[in-house]
Amino acid sequence: MEIIVCKSYEEMSERGAAIIAAAMKEKPDFVLGLATGSTPVGMYHALADKNRAGEIDFSRVTTYNLDEYYPIDPKNDQSYRYFMNKNLFDLVNIDKANTHVPDGSAADPEAACRAYDEAYAKTGYADIQVLGIGRNGHIGFNEPDAALTVGTHVTGLTEDTIDANSRFFASADEVPTHALTMGMGTILKAKKILMLINGKQKHEVLTALLDDKITTAVPATFIKLHSDVVVICDEEAYRG
Repeated sequence: MEIIVCKSYEEMSERGAAIIAAAMKEKPDFVLGLATGSTPVGMYHALADKNRAGEIDFSRVTTYNLDEYYPIDPKNDQSYRYFMNKNLFDLVNIDKANTHVPDGSAADPEAACRAYDEAYAKTGYADIQVLGIGRNGHIGFNEPDAALTVGTHVTGLTEDTIDANSRFFASADEVPTHALTMGMGTILKAKKILMLINGKQKHEVLTALLDDKITTAVPATFIKLHSDVVVICDEEAYRG
């Protein structure tokens, strides 16, 4: 695991974008795994800037997102499909037919999860999977539990995650209580993992990530099993 400590959120975002841009230049039909939440937004905007400047090309890129609320309409401004359109897809020259987000409006969510894994497998999995990390150590919506699920699945959200995400809704009561999420096994099939961590509120979970233990109580610790992981964090998360 490579650790890159940056002085600020802006520097962290630029470093992450530079890593992805360099890899995209080497492989035009790049497969990019994406995460939502506030952490990667700066990096997505930096990638869009590089696209507008002609440094990188998204025209043959395929993307797969980690997760989506359930149930939620893709047109809902709090859906992760809407989030990705606003913060990346609408800003670059990507074919939206090649962008994939779990279907939060599916009548049969379990079948939708199986289909999502099957389609993702046909791409050969992500060349780079972008990850954030929750305050409780979740990745995607893989929450701390006695056991974790391998493939994409329907999951309930913990009170901590609902509380953390309530800032995006009018109230916590409006936050969906379930989600569709890639499982830990699917996430670990990416060729490279790029994790972004910022803010002093993530210090405790970053500390757990850097020790020598793996536990379902902190799902993010499972990335220690991967052979190619880059963690980019700011000084607030790393300090001490």
